[in-house]
Amino acid sequence: MIRRGAPALLSAAALITGGLAAASQSAAFATTTTASPAATTVSTHRLCSEPSKPGYMACEAVVRTDLKSLKSLGRHDTPKGFGPNDLQAAYNLPKEGGKGATVAIVDANDDPNAEKDLATYRSQYGLPECSTSNGCFKKTDQDGGSNYPAPDAGWAGEISLDVDMVSAACPQCHILLVEAKSANMDDLGAAVNQAVKQGAKYISNSYGGGEEANDTSADEKYFKHPGVAITVSSGDSGYGSEYPASSQYVTAVGGTSLKKDSSTRGYSESVWGTAAGGEGAGSGCSQFDAKPSWQKDSGCAKRTVADVAAVADPATGLAVYDSYQASGWNVYGGTSASSPFIAGVYALAGAPGANDVPASYPYAHPDKLNDVTDGTNGACGNYLCQAGKGYDGPTGLGTPNGVAAFTK
Repeated sequence: MIRRGAPALLSAAALITGGLAAASQSAAFATTTTASPAATTVSTHRLCSEPSKPGYMACEAVVRTDLKSLKSLGRHDTPKGFGPNDLQAAYNLPKEGGKGATVAIVDANDDPNAEKDLATYRSQYGLPECSTSNGCFKKTDQDGGSNYPAPDAGWAGEISLDVDMVSAACPQCHILLVEAKSANMDDLGAAVNQAVKQGAKYISNSYGGGEEANDTSADEKYFKHPGVAITVSSGDSGYGSEYPASSQYVTAVGGTSLKKDSSTRGYSESVWGTAAGGEGAGSGCSQFDAKPSWQKDSGCAKRTVADVAAVADPATGLAVYDSYQASGWNVYGGTSASSPFIAGVYALAGAPGANDVPASYPYAHPDKLNDVTDGTNGACGNYLCQAGKGYDGPTGLGTPNGVAAFTK
């Protein structure tokens, strides 16, 4: 059976415009008083195309193509898209915390410029240096060595997005980049196991594909790691569940549209997606994976996706720097943004209990999250694709409001 990746291209018509302005990071997107699901057009392109081989996965990163890329910035310029200060404010995250914690990023193929591009991003926003020389950054292959796989422009963009989002959430965290030799689930799974072997307690996976009957075997081989917070993107193709987000051992991370507004919080969120479906945060009821004991929704007898969420809509997207066969500063989105960001939030919250499945933590503290009640990612007719009070598929229990929901 061929593992289906998400569609190679996203329909621009279903994305919400963000009113980008180059002059100010904090004014990167238009101010609104309510989050609206009404759609207008922005142009986007998936960084990774749909896999054509059995067992392969696709990365979940999306780039805005209607905005001019910038290789470098003028003295008074600021990158378009939300940066660390915006995200820390929107999600009430502490400026300090996570010092010495290691967040692992698992991706396929090599990004030769990963460390250099990370330095550019962190320097732009005044974040502490994170390099090989100071022990903060480490890159390894799936076997724990330096025999890096072949480079790939799409996955390099994914890697840039991942390391930048970890940096935005947890500037004091160390970053471990584990590069699988291919996008085959077995190679990516081996990279997850390598991240655990290297001591990472927080591991982000920004890829997915269609579910298969043997997913439960992959669960046991690659994702059953008590005491390790493993986050996985829920998908970028709207309503419908993907693997490994549907694994019972991971935190499935959905996506929102994030806008500045005049509320006390200063921001509002809605589901990334529209009733037309076909694009937006993934969600749904797994075909094969068992329902974990801590998940109590009644409309799905098996595992329900997602658990929590964060910004993912490229129309209200993130500033990212990527120079490998790319042109520098761009605005990226996709649930590839929300997964590493939530991994960073887990790191801020502190080490999980040795025998715990950290995906269960938010279910014990739903009142410590921002409940997203507006929007839909498809036309299923119920909470699996429609936001509402309490738990729903596209955004799970909600988005971070500090770190209290991500600890026991």
